[in-house]
Amino acid sequence: MTTPNPHPRPRRSIAPVFWLLFGAGGMLSALFGPALIILTGIMAPHGWGLPSSFTDFASAQAFVRNPIGKLVMFGVIALFVWHGAERLFLTLKDMRAAGLTLLRLATYGVAAVLTAVTFVLLLLIGF
Repeated sequence: MTTPNPHPRPRRSIAPVFWLLFGAGGMLSALFGPALIILTGIMAPHGWGLPSSFTDFASAQAFVRNPIGKLVMFGVIALFVWHGAERLFLTLKDMRAAGLTLLRLATYGVAAVLTAVTFVLLLLIGF
């Protein structure tokens, strides 16, 4: 006769994957978000302290055509989106806006689609 296991194995979850993306996006947005806002939102439009080539279309296109530039752009955009999706999911869950399945689909699904669109658009720019 066997006795039941007093310590059953916990169910596996994919939640750590989303927490990883949330944490990485949060760290990235905290470290680089303010600098990106200051550089591209304040300094570049006014021409303060930046070379004129910084705002040229040719310079931006050269950056995005570089494989490392593509990787940087993809990482920044995708991780910002996943961080925002997790924040929005937790907020909507706390407000009991809808069922968990619908909330997950609406937040993580949109983040996945935006990540895929970003990937495709970066590839379409060319090398």
